[in-house]
Amino acid sequence: MALPLTDSALIGTCLAASALGLIVLTSSGGNGTPAPTAQTAETEAAMAQADALSQLGATPVNGDTTVDAEFGAQVRNYLLQNPEVIFEAVAVFEQRNASAQADMDAALLQANAEALFNDGHSWVGGNPDGDVTLVEFLDYRCGFCKRAHDEVATLLETDGNIRLVVKEFPILGPDSELASRFAVSVLRLAGDDAYETVHDTLMQYEGAFTPEYLDDLATSLDLDFTAIVAEMESEDVTNILAENRALAQRMQISGTPTFVMETEMIRGFVTADVLIETAAALRD
Repeated sequence: MALPLTDSALIGTCLAASALGLIVLTSSGGNGTPAPTAQTAETEAAMAQADALSQLGATPVNGDTTVDAEFGAQVRNYLLQNPEVIFEAVAVFEQRNASAQADMDAALLQANAEALFNDGHSWVGGNPDGDVTLVEFLDYRCGFCKRAHDEVATLLETDGNIRLVVKEFPILGPDSELASRFAVSVLRLAGDDAYETVHDTLMQYEGAFTPEYLDDLATSLDLDFTAIVAEMESEDVTNILAENRALAQRMQISGTPTFVMETEMIRGFVTADVLIETAAALRD
């Protein structure tokens, strides 16, 4: 399984443990036999190395692990003189991992394009006829989603040719589920404009999403809260959220916000500048 880029520290630990183990094994002279005083250090280094490798999913190799004394001494000296090599190796790993992730994302996007961009039930905002489509998976309780809301608004104000698709993806508990069911129900019963107002309001609200709050919100917008509650409990709304979750699972999306802009997947919060630059690059 591919490791996320944030695991570079773990890779560094693994490489450092490997180097430390090698240094310890070769520190006692040319015959490759560790001095008695190095036994504890050798054992600890080997355990650290094995633990780091196991976290990476590696399988220990059975058999003789004796390091050739001359070769080990050369490697030891080189690492001591050039410790930055370990971090260079981490950088190369990250590069390769990023490339592999990009290839995987491209395949996932191609396989799920219709469900992402034209599912028939998600709200479409911005310019419905825009030449670049941005899909956002979000949760109304997600702090980073709330921050991203303003960034997306800036994108839409700056670039009038962006088509926005919102995927309700409640993953942060019952309050998230309640808010998403309310928003989807408003869209189904009252239409796009009412949904947009509710969506913006829920994103800007910092309190708990209680039935009382949603009742007050519906009343303030002259919406029939009783009808909305009935729709919230409907099989149709349940199926919409289930489809969004299934799509996210296929796309290997586990957090919010997650953006898909045409052929690019952006995992996590980004500023408007990043979105604007990505759209420009897609058009080139």
